[in-house]
Amino acid sequence: MGMGLVVTMAALVLGLLVSSAKSFYDAQSTELAQISSKVILLDRLLAHYGPETKEVRDLLRGIVAKSIDTTWPEERTQPARMGVPSRVGAPTTGAENLVAKIQALSPSDDRQHTIQTQSLNMVIDLAQTRWLMYEQGTSAVSKPMLAILVFWLTAIFISFGLFAPRNATVITALFITGMAVSGAIFLILEMYAPYGGLIEISSAPLRATLAQLGQ
Repeated sequence: MGMGLVVTMAALVLGLLVSSAKSFYDAQSTELAQISSKVILLDRLLAHYGPETKEVRDLLRGIVAKSIDTTWPEERTQPARMGVPSRVGAPTTGAENLVAKIQALSPSDDRQHTIQTQSLNMVIDLAQTRWLMYEQGTSAVSKPMLAILVFWLTAIFISFGLFAPRNATVITALFITGMAVSGAIFLILEMYAPYGGLIEISSAPLRATLAQLGQ
């Protein structure tokens, strides 16, 4: 009865951790897609403003290219640099430079003034989302909880083997179930690191955005 209680608790905690890790992974993927779509819209707005926004659009394209190089260093769009991390780093001053460039524009009519205001709001919104992704990336699965879960699972497998006969069938069954549970823990750790490892968020949305910028 005691081991049955431990099995139930371990199953609940393992399920909750997998669900939480999947939610975190999906949130990061969704936010990346949102940023990609907003960057394209911002570039289109600046294009409608007039040719005087070319410098701003070039800066925007450079920021996107640098983000790809920083987050996915194995898929560079620019020459390789040493020491580039394979995760989302802290946002740089790119958004601040964009705001300064857009504020420096001198609209000649109401249409350009409206586009300037909308562009500024979009840059601030993009910077906010980018910081949100960074802050979310600093969180990880609770190590004490994971250690307790591993302890429970170890106790469960010890209890399985106490009275089981020592034969190939039992050993194979315990090995397969052990690998299955280990795979679940592996999924948790991988999905909490969505920009590195085997289960990695694709750079396709940002790359598609980069291909559209400047057109």
